[in-house]
Amino acid sequence: MGQQRAVLCGYYGQGNGGDEALLASLLQMLPAQVEPLVLSGSPVQTHNRYNVAAIDRNNPRLLIQALRRSHLFIWGGGSLIQDATSAMSPLYYTGLMQLAQRLGLTTIAWAQGIGPLKRSTTRWLARNTFANCAAISVRDAGSAALLSDWQIPFTLAPDPVWALDSLPVEGLWELPAPRVAVNLRTHPLLTPARLENLTQALIAFQKATQVCILLVPFQASQDLAIAQAIQPRLPGASRVFSLDNPQQLKGLFRGVEMTIAMRFHGLIMAAAQECRCFALSYDPKVTHLMEQLAIPGWELPQIPDDPNQICQVWLEHYANGVGLSDAQIQFQIDRALIHQEVLQKAILGG
Repeated sequence: MGQQRAVLCGYYGQGNGGDEALLASLLQMLPAQVEPLVLSGSPVQTHNRYNVAAIDRNNPRLLIQALRRSHLFIWGGGSLIQDATSAMSPLYYTGLMQLAQRLGLTTIAWAQGIGPLKRSTTRWLARNTFANCAAISVRDAGSAALLSDWQIPFTLAPDPVWALDSLPVEGLWELPAPRVAVNLRTHPLLTPARLENLTQALIAFQKATQVCILLVPFQASQDLAIAQAIQPRLPGASRVFSLDNPQQLKGLFRGVEMTIAMRFHGLIMAAAQECRCFALSYDPKVTHLMEQLAIPGWELPQIPDDPNQICQVWLEHYANGVGLSDAQIQFQIDRALIHQEVLQKAILGG
């Protein structure tokens, strides 16, 4: 079989480390016979970072030209089909997928986290679009249950970022050890009072442990300002690590003893690198990951009002908590590679 051109569609080129990690994972898992074209919010940046062809995801003329020249269309991972943050987002993704289906492309919904779908119109669109895909893989039990209700075949496997190759981070090992990574993002439930309590708890935690704190924004527009506000208040060694390369972002956690994170992929990357994790959940996908991996933490409304209480819980986990075992991590990686098998079967027929 000769080269096949594939349009890769996701939340790419938007400055979100988790979605960039999904793109890097997809590119890593694509069969060698596939020539990818990425729909990106920053096509030049995407081309330079991954050495792949990329076009503006919001240019209708280029989108239609790309579809007409391609054989495959792949939704490339993550929570693309949900209407909690925007009613327009699922319209964009289902619209492109349905156009690709009408043009005769082989369509694949890959590593999806479906929902929440609060609107009946969105649910109808999602059901009809998924029903016409050649192959579907999902990353969580909730998405699997939804497709089961719709009687649409699928494959369930852990998030593909478990299997993403990591790269070392320049300057990390020169920082004092031990190190603790922290990732916070803006959210309506992370109120100023809760953020202040978390900051006070971090200050007390660092005084008690003398750790070097790494503040790790995954999306500059939502995470960076918080990191920059916290760092000057920390009494000990600290650094803000803003990494554009998702493989380096994952590699950073290899040099970390413990991670306190809100981001779903922050927790996955840290857990995959044998790091003790503590979660602050803003979303059901984070809560489900906590339950699946027995990660301690709180949903945002449950965060204690007393910074000392927060600090004591972190100190206990730092002293006595454990990360995943090598066998547990390898199990997640092996299972995540099922997403690669889905691509192989749908594209190559074997």
